[in-house]
Amino acid sequence: MAPLVRAVPTDTLTRDALTVLQPGFTGTTAPDWLLRRIGEGLTSVGLFGRNVADPAQLTALTARLRAERADLLIAVDEEGGDVTRLEVRGGSSFPGNHALGAVDDTALTRDVARELGRRLAECGITLNWAPCADVNSDPDNPVIGVRSFGDDPQLVARHTAAYVEGLQSAGVAACTKHFPGHGDTAVDSHHDLPRITAGLTTLQERELVPFRAAVAAGTRAVMSAHILLPALDADRPATLSPAALGGLLRAPVDRGGLGFDGLIITDGMEMRAVSAAYGLERGSVLAVAAGADALCVGGGLADEDTVLRLRDALVRAVRAGELPEARLADAAARVRALARWTRGTDAGEGSAPAPGIGLTAARRALRRTADGPFAPLTTPACVAAFTPLANIAVGDETPWGVAAELARLLPGTGTVTCTAQSAAAAGIPALVDGLLTAAAGRRLVAVVRDVHRHPWMAEALDALLAARPDTAVVDMGVPQSPPRGALHLATHGAARVCGRAAAEVLTGRPVPADGD
Repeated sequence: MAPLVRAVPTDTLTRDALTVLQPGFTGTTAPDWLLRRIGEGLTSVGLFGRNVADPAQLTALTARLRAERADLLIAVDEEGGDVTRLEVRGGSSFPGNHALGAVDDTALTRDVARELGRRLAECGITLNWAPCADVNSDPDNPVIGVRSFGDDPQLVARHTAAYVEGLQSAGVAACTKHFPGHGDTAVDSHHDLPRITAGLTTLQERELVPFRAAVAAGTRAVMSAHILLPALDADRPATLSPAALGGLLRAPVDRGGLGFDGLIITDGMEMRAVSAAYGLERGSVLAVAAGADALCVGGGLADEDTVLRLRDALVRAVRAGELPEARLADAAARVRALARWTRGTDAGEGSAPAPGIGLTAARRALRRTADGPFAPLTTPACVAAFTPLANIAVGDETPWGVAAELARLLPGTGTVTCTAQSAAAAGIPALVDGLLTAAAGRRLVAVVRDVHRHPWMAEALDALLAARPDTAVVDMGVPQSPPRGALHLATHGAARVCGRAAAEVLTGRPVPADGD
């Protein structure tokens, strides 16, 4: 049977429906179907790690996309730190939010964001789905953690504002996320719908403080969260809630709102917090009706059929009276307005590069404690990498740890990876015995991430330290436990530069520079 060929509609309604989509695609070159849809009205494209090989390839890709539409919004999820798409296969040259919050120097945060923005703009990116403005108030949060500047609303607010200013000074639009705050949850919205029971007073005094600062700083976009807050809306998650989007976020300040007049972008619509309960098409219609202007999709569904399904669902909803045509038109107009801003801004032109700013920040974020004198490593070490399951936002493609950086200084350094699965299969005593055998008399470095959230990791680390108290511990997550080991380093994130800063302390000498 011949494949079904859909007629290509060209009227205003269908162009508006295409305009509000921010789809992804597969591969490192632009597929023909995407180029055609841009010609029909598609105004935004989202890039992911799968689309990036190196800066030269990325620059060529964005140039090809923009050849179809000069003001095309090209977006990416480049937070720096643990979440990087520009350096997905090597690790980020910039520490993430938690490291910047640990330093608590807003000028440094502004400079880091400006340099990150400059590199994005150089590659043709005009919209960054960053920064995270979430207050990490629940230490067991599985999806935010080091992506947050911290657990103090005022600290998060001042660094969110600085990040927005720095990024946008480079000509790249900021998208502050995840409104109205994803920090007070132990559930990952990629997998299920988080429910936050905080009351309106707590919401105003904690979660919303950084978003108010972002709006005051001029953030061009805000991303909604797929979270249920019964204090705002007992039935629908924020992305689908008129009370959260059309009400709280858009409402004037003198009526308790944030007075935001920029672009509202949804988090990924295929995430199960929405798609499992509402379906992709219905969820998308409800999001636009609630006040969202752009639908992010493509992290998981990245094909032409998804774009056509959503386009057609929006058109049908308007024609059926389920979605006001004026609301769709307003959403499309806001997308085009941001596209014009990114096309017209020259804020980033001529800004001087700041090589090394990421490593400088990582060094300043490092916190060192020790029970006694620590002799720097001078011979190849054995790195025990206690590796938790990566959350989807971070992904499992991006390397982390200190082994690669240590090996540059101490060739022959090896790594033994420990996971929850290997701990369960072998048992903690056997796992630790294996580490001791692998070390074979070499110095041990244990690298951990969010120990407080992983009982197996805490148990294995305790057993290893009991057997080898001279083990150095590098904590690359949110530090919660008291310092342990002969040396304890808290990097506040797992970016490549965080590993480099730790390796320098472990060895007492700098890692050779390579452009960070």
